[in-house]
Amino acid sequence: MSEPGGLQGGTLPVLDKPTGDDGPGEEGRPGAAGPAEHRFWSARRVPAAVVAALLLVVAAAFLYDVVAVRAHRSAMAWRGELARQLAERPLDDIWVLIGAGIAAALGLWLVVLAVTPGLRAVLPMRRIHPDVRAGLHRDAAGLVLRDRAMEVAGVQSVRVRTGRRKADVRALSHFRDLDDVHADLDAVLTDAIRGLGLVRPLALSVRVRRPGKKG
Repeated sequence: MSEPGGLQGGTLPVLDKPTGDDGPGEEGRPGAAGPAEHRFWSARRVPAAVVAALLLVVAAAFLYDVVAVRAHRSAMAWRGELARQLAERPLDDIWVLIGAGIAAALGLWLVVLAVTPGLRAVLPMRRIHPDVRAGLHRDAAGLVLRDRAMEVAGVQSVRVRTGRRKADVRALSHFRDLDDVHADLDAVLTDAIRGLGLVRPLALSVRVRRPGKKG
């Protein structure tokens, strides 16, 4: 899956071509239930690199100490102190409880990363071709909606906030009746959202007001 890249303040769609040889079927039709309806999975490169680096450092330290002992050298002081502390401290000791809590939190964090897809900023698109999955970055969707909103007569400026399920549009209108501008924005943006081709079309919230007085 290609990573979203920057393009004039927006981001490119994400394309994912499966390696399997799935033929045309139910999931090849737009809106059909299938893998295309699920979010894209993140590679989790940063968490994986951090965990791998920590494990490498710890394993290397223990391996070096074990090899040193096998070579008839004295064990490192930290390993002897660690063994003594683990042997002498009771299970209800505050430092034992803190260490156990940190280990449990890290373990829970890794489990959450393993079972959740991530890439919350990429909105899945309907599958048109059976061998290609596409996703649209929320920032890119917001740019499309903003550009369409600016085409409406009477709109001076627009701010669009795009979430996973909702597009929140705030517009300033310097002429025309606000109700007319609101109705036009609703119609234009509803059509624009439909044209994005998302699996789950965004809910639309539009607010229109006059610009504030300067000074």
